[in-house]
Amino acid sequence: MFLNYLKNFFTQKIIKKTIANVKPVSGDQKIRTVGIIFDESYFYEREALVLELIQKGIQEANIKVLVFKDKIKKNEQFDYPTFSHKDLSWTATFDKSEVKEFTAQKFDLLINYYDTEKSPLLLVSNQSKANFKVGFSSIDKKLNHFTITTNAENYKVFVEELFKYLKILNKL
Repeated sequence: MFLNYLKNFFTQKIIKKTIANVKPVSGDQKIRTVGIIFDESYFYEREALVLELIQKGIQEANIKVLVFKDKIKKNEQFDYPTFSHKDLSWTATFDKSEVKEFTAQKFDLLINYYDTEKSPLLLVSNQSKANFKVGFSSIDKKLNHFTITTNAENYKVFVEELFKYLKILNKL
């Protein structure tokens, strides 16, 4: 318990140093590939959100999902990439190959679908090579290029607002 607190504390310090290096949005590149980072501790309707994106015109093959869980049981199996606090090292790096692949992939849009700051989620979002990052306004403003003011349970409102502004920004 205490060691997890210390690990989070050191990770937060590293994130605060690197979060200032977020690059501004470059160009008016169209959205084709989408990465989504979920916090499954609070939001369980992952499939419904992905379905909303598909209905808005994003192809299912172009959507990649990474899910964070606070605790993963020993023999628990998933049909999607999942990570937890255990996968985070003391030097704010991830050992899990799924997380490394996700952060290395270049997305046109990264949706940070979590509204509480947790160091592993912030770190993955910060390390992502996405061109345009979108998230909730309750998260550090320096992490995302665009924020939406709503809560995670209102995924339909989030998607509607997201696509409304993506059209205004000429990203669709």
